Amino acid sequence: MLFQLYGDTALYQLLGWCLVFVGLIVMNEIGRRTKLGGILVFFIIPIALTVYFIAVAVAAKSGAAWAVNNSTHVYMNGWFHYAKLYAADIGCVGFIMIKYGWGIGKKDWFKPWPFVIVAINILIAVVSDFESAVKGMAAGGLAGGWWFSSENVWLYGGWWNILNGIAGILNIFCMTGWWGIYSSKKNKDMLWPDMTIWFIIAYDVWNFQYTYANLPTHSWYCGLALLLAPTFANALWNKGGWIQNRANTLAVWCMFAQVFPLFQLAKPFSVLPSLYKGAGAMTALELSNITSVEGLAAAGITANPVPQGVVAIAALAINVICLAVIIKRSCEQKKNPYKNEIFVGTKDFEAAMARRA
Repeated sequence: MLFQLYGDTALYQLLGWCLVFVGLIVMNEIGRRTKLGGILVFFIIPIALTVYFIAVAVAAKSGAAWAVNNSTHVYMNGWFHYAKLYAADIGCVGFIMIKYGWGIGKKDWFKPWPFVIVAINILIAVVSDFESAVKGMAAGGLAGGWWFSSENVWLYGGWWNILNGIAGILNIFCMTGWWGIYSSKKNKDMLWPDMTIWFIIAYDVWNFQYTYANLPTHSWYCGLALLLAPTFANALWNKGGWIQNRANTLAVWCMFAQVFPLFQLAKPFSVLPSLYKGAGAMTALELSNITSVEGLAAAGITANPVPQGVVAIAALAINVICLAVIIKRSCEQKKNPYKNEIFVGTKDFEAAMARRA
């Protein structure tokens, strides 16, 4: 078992997952189908939230009780969460410019923007993985150890973080056909046809492991629901639009989680991974109140990092395989896989191109 679905709250935990999954799909549809929806979700709401974040930070610095105790300030004040939110939203804005041909969005040199923003997002996660590896191994050697993050989360870092960091770097090189970016009919979507199921699976497994190891108390939602929502949409009705789906749902989730972190930290929706062996029916919020390794031991909590290691090995292996397929196809076709599209003729590619304007 990767997660601890326990007792009386199990149905609520499953319900919470379904609400997040469906909510992300709905918000993605609102953001992608019309210009007004895109402007509302990815321009107006982020600007309003920025004002809110600044107000909380300034008030907390001055000691205002409402801000000091604000859940965003207490639980989501680390660099990673803000970096991820704004990187994702900036990506969405760029994608909107491309599909509608706004400003630089209609320029040929701007077509690699999707690659650039995805690579930046992956590198942010890679840095976080390596940070956890360093701190975990400093605490317990190569076998790993506990360390307490700035968001008050107990992480167990080790060699699996290194493997997954390497998998993330390889994943960047698994993105091909950087200039093969198109608008769909009626400008509903930005399409990247060369981003086929090969990359999507490699990315999903790598990113799941990233969240599972570095955002463990959130990974039931941001590791499963958030990853499956764009993949589901791409598979059934938005072929070729996976990267747009992914950016949209990621930005929406980051905005929600930043404002309402207790949804995934407190009862009844909090879900802990199996890493926290012995945690029982404890919530992420209760776990964050333990402030020492000795406190974890006193609460009967021990580490179970085996699933992290298994998924990290799988992530590295899948990304190596994906990159090998890309190299093989590029050699056979005598093409540069980044300047040219190399999955031409495959089912996914042709289905996406059929939607091209």
